[in-house]
Amino acid sequence: MFKLWATIIKDIRILTRDKVGILLMFGMPILLVVIVTSIQNSTFQLINKNKISLLVCNQDTGHISREFIEAVDKIGMFKLVPVSADQNAIMARMHTKDALLAMVIPADFSAKTTAKAKIVAGKALNTFGLDADKIDPASGNVGPVTLYYQPILQESFRRSIQGALYSALQLTQSKQVLKSLYFSINAKPLPAKLENELLSNQIPINEVPVSRDGSRNIPNASQHNVPAWTIFAMFFVVISLGASIVREKLSGSFIRLKTLPTSYFVALLSKQLTYLAVTMLQAAVIFAIGIWIFPLIGLPALNLPADVLGLILVSLICGWCAVSYAICIGVFAQTQEQANGFGAVSIVILAAIGGLMVPSFAMPASFALIMKLSPLHWCLEAYYGLFLEGGKFTDVLANIIPLLLITIVIQAITIVGLKVKKLI
Repeated sequence: MFKLWATIIKDIRILTRDKVGILLMFGMPILLVVIVTSIQNSTFQLINKNKISLLVCNQDTGHISREFIEAVDKIGMFKLVPVSADQNAIMARMHTKDALLAMVIPADFSAKTTAKAKIVAGKALNTFGLDADKIDPASGNVGPVTLYYQPILQESFRRSIQGALYSALQLTQSKQVLKSLYFSINAKPLPAKLENELLSNQIPINEVPVSRDGSRNIPNASQHNVPAWTIFAMFFVVISLGASIVREKLSGSFIRLKTLPTSYFVALLSKQLTYLAVTMLQAAVIFAIGIWIFPLIGLPALNLPADVLGLILVSLICGWCAVSYAICIGVFAQTQEQANGFGAVSIVILAAIGGLMVPSFAMPASFALIMKLSPLHWCLEAYYGLFLEGGKFTDVLANIIPLLLITIVIQAITIVGLKVKKLI
C-alpha cells in the first residue's frame, strides 16, 4: 500500500507540473459546454419562442390573399414584414441578412383560389347527386406561392417552415370550399359562427416525453450538452496522461522500475487512480457549472437525475474507460507528438461517430455497427438514460456492460503492448 501511495504522490506531482495539460482537460471542455449549450439553446429559442422575420410581397389585391397572410400570422412562428412588389428589392434585403425568408403571393391568387374552391365544391355536389355550375378546370390552376430563403437555413428547418405555410394554405383553401358549398346549397353566405366551429374544431396534441420515472419534464439544452461534453472532457485526459507515459518511456523510468522491488502494475494502478480522480473532478466541475453558473448567464439550469449514486457510478466507469484509453495510447506512441496528435484526433473521431456531435438517430444505417464500437457512444447513452429518461443505474446496465467490455479489451491490449515492447 505504501508503494502505491508513493507512486500516486509522484503522479500527482507530475500532473501539477503539466499546466498545458490541465488547461486542456478543464478549460477547453468548460468553454465547449458553455458555447455549444448557448448555441443550441438559442436554436431552441428561435424555434419555440422567437419569431422568424418573413418578408411578404402580396401582388394580389383580393381578400383571400389577406386571409392567407392572417393565417400565416396566427401560426406564431413568423414576424411578417410587408414589402413592395419589386423582386429586386426583396433580394437586396435578403442579401443584407435583413430577413432569412421572403414570400411572394401571385397576382391572381384570390381569383384562382375562388375558382378552385368552386370546382372542388361542384365535384362534391355532383357526388351528392346535386347539380352544380360547370366551371372550366383550367381556371382553378392556382399559381405557386414563391418562398425565397437564405441558403444558410438547414433542410430540416426549411421543411418545418414549409409545413407551417402549407397548413395556412390548406386552411385558406378549406375555408373557401366550405363557403362555396354552403352558398351552393343554401343560396346565402356561410355564417361566421358556423365557419369558426367547422374550421377551429381541431383535435389537440398532448406531447409527453418518455421517461422511466414517470416525470413529464421536457429536457432542455443543458440536459443534452452537459453530459456529452463531460464525456469529451474525460477522454481528453489522453493529452496529459498519454504524454506522461511516453516521457517515462523515453527517460528510462520503465527500466529503472525493473531494478526496484516493485512491479510496474503498481505504477499502472497509480496512474489509473490518479487520473480517474481527475475525470471525476472534471465531471463535478462541469456539472456544477451547469447547475449554478448557467442560470446566471441566461442558460437553462442542469437538473441532476434522481439516482445520484447511479450518476456517480456511471461517471466512474466512463472515467475508467477514458483513463484506460489514454494509457493504451501512451504505451504504443513513440513520441509525445504522436500521443498528443493521434490521441486528440481519435477522440474527436470517436465523439463524432459516437453521437456526441451528431445525434445517433440522424446517422446513416451504415454507421450503426461503427457507432457501437465507440466507447463514447455507450458513455453518452448511459448518461442520457439518467438525465433525459429519468432512469436509474439498473436501467442503464445495457449500456454499462458493453462499456466495461470495451474497457477490459483496452486494458488487455495495453498489457500485451507492454510485454511486446518488453517494458514489463
